Amino acid sequence: MKRGIGSLMVMAALASGLMLSWGASAQTATNPAENAAPTGDNTVMITIFFKHDQSRPLSELNAELEKQGYYKAFPPPGVEVVSWYVMMGIGQVITLKLPPSRLREVNRLIENSAWGAYRTEFYPTYDYKAVGMGQHDKTQ
Repeated sequence: MKRGIGSLMVMAALASGLMLSWGASAQTATNPAENAAPTGDNTVMITIFFKHDQSRPLSELNAELEKQGYYKAFPPPGVEVVSWYVMMGIGQVITLKLPPSRLREVNRLIENSAWGAYRTEFYPTYDYKAVGMGQHDKTQ
C-alpha cells in the first residue's frame, strides 16, 4: 500500500509539472494552448490500467468485484470519466479528470474495491490530440 500512495504522490507531482509547463513545451513549434483544450487549473487527468487476472474466469472476477462493491463505488460522483475502453489482452483502460484533492480518495476506492480482480497502474495524462492532429494537418 505504501508503494501505491508513493507512486500516486509522484504521479500528482508529475501531473502538476505537466500542467505548469504546458505553455513551455518543446514538443511543437506552436503554442499547445492554441491547439488543445488543456485540463483546467483545478483538475488533473489520470489513466488507470485495470489489468485482468487471466488465471481466473471472468465470472469469478466479476463476482469478486461485486462483492467488494466496485460496481457501486467506481467511478465516484464528481469524477469525470473521459474515456473507458477494453484493451484486449490487457483489461480496462480508463481516463479520469478530477481535482488533485480527490486523488487519494480515488486511489483508496480502487485499492478497496478493485484489487484482487485487477492489478492497477496509474499514469498522469494530458490531451494532445488537437496538437498532434494540427501537426499532421500542417504537413498535408
